Amino acid sequence: MINYVGFSHDMGLLVSRAVMRTETGGRVGLLRRSCRTMRKPVLWMYSFLSYCFYREISLYLRCVEIERDWMKEFVISEAQTEKAVLVGLITQTQNERKTNEYLDELAFLAETAGAEVVKRFTQKLDTPNSVTYVGKGKLQEIKEYLEMQNESEETEVGMVIFDDELSAKQIRNIENELKVKILDRTSLILDIFAMRAQTANAKTQVELAQYKYMLPRLQRLWTHLERQGGGSGAGGGKGSVGLRGPGETQLEMDRRIILNRMSLLKQRLAEIDTQKSTQRKNRGRLIRVALVGYTNVGKSTLMNLLAKSDVFAENKLFATLDTTVRKVIIDNLPFLLSDTVGFIRKLPTDLVDSFKSTLDEVREADLLVHVVDISHPDFEEQIQVVDKTVSELGAGGKPTMIVFNKIDAYTYIEKDADDLTPKTKENVTLEELMHTWMAKMNDNCIFISARNKTNLEELRRLLYNKVRELHVQKYPYNDFLYQTYDEEGNL
Repeated sequence: MINYVGFSHDMGLLVSRAVMRTETGGRVGLLRRSCRTMRKPVLWMYSFLSYCFYREISLYLRCVEIERDWMKEFVISEAQTEKAVLVGLITQTQNERKTNEYLDELAFLAETAGAEVVKRFTQKLDTPNSVTYVGKGKLQEIKEYLEMQNESEETEVGMVIFDDELSAKQIRNIENELKVKILDRTSLILDIFAMRAQTANAKTQVELAQYKYMLPRLQRLWTHLERQGGGSGAGGGKGSVGLRGPGETQLEMDRRIILNRMSLLKQRLAEIDTQKSTQRKNRGRLIRVALVGYTNVGKSTLMNLLAKSDVFAENKLFATLDTTVRKVIIDNLPFLLSDTVGFIRKLPTDLVDSFKSTLDEVREADLLVHVVDISHPDFEEQIQVVDKTVSELGAGGKPTMIVFNKIDAYTYIEKDADDLTPKTKENVTLEELMHTWMAKMNDNCIFISARNKTNLEELRRLLYNKVRELHVQKYPYNDFLYQTYDEEGNL
């Protein structure tokens, strides 16, 4: 909402509506219609509004245009399923197996966003090509495949998704060659976050992350960036009264608009941080437990079981964006349990920075419950990704326990008796994993199935012991630990 200096909020609203609804006529006629609507004297307002506010209105409309074109460029429509092609690289630091795992995860991201993956392309390179990410030959191969598929509307491919973050130059060059929409992993994650955001807090954080991503890539979005505003108003010039001067390019204007918008969003997030801090102070003398982990490992499902709540849970990535806090009572011990946003490999740094207020629950927690999907073939790397992200958030070194979830979905390949080849992780049984991790973590880990409620009571007992130990240390006067009684009223 625009708030014009010297005028009421309602007046600014009416003027902005008049600007957006009027497609013909000059600014004087536009302001005349606006002022007639308000039934105010108009003579003194013509020049004043024209001079002071026309430029601000133009900037606002330009911001709306930027956001509209941005969404058209990057956001995948939920109304229709688009077909997509994935592209990844096999490098010196990323072998073929790991590249395929990353592409599996990228395909899951695309499915969550509403796209259908129809083809994958990989190439072995020492480093990504700085101009087109992949080599010219591979790019030509992708182009030929797209041309063949696009001969029919039923098989038409509308986008190509790359597994790494692309620069503005790379996106521009690839688009010029392939003539389809180009996305990278970061823009795909941002699209999912924008789709999942429900509260004003989450929407503000996602919008800030989108602007941070958009800012260095403005040049590829427009074809009119060489145009300038201002200039000479007399002698056939394009400038007008009050707007003469050297002018500025459209790119500079768009960049300034985005920077102003980012500044406003940061102020809002600062206010949100203050509100969240106040809320945390008012929660009383209770131990805070935070569920952390990779995305889609079952944190929300576990939250619903422990807190008997109705947090949204789905077998898709980033089903949870907003932190949910619930009071849980086990036996005679109350504590606060929070469900946080999941982490992922190659998580954009700007996204972590934007979600600072949400991830503050992790920093403020007394105990971290790290939920792991043990059925995932690369769960050990996921543990490392989460541990690294938690350390970057400043929460490293906190008391932590690991909950291995989805033991009902764990599978392994049994080796033949006469097979003398070394055993791989695909041949390890669940019992062997349990023995290894329990020996490593002592009593700081447990194996459960949230879906089948397997070992749920053991998890409650372990949580009770951990939280009680922390509660006695932090609140020695035993404020909330009340006595337990049996059915007959005896201690």
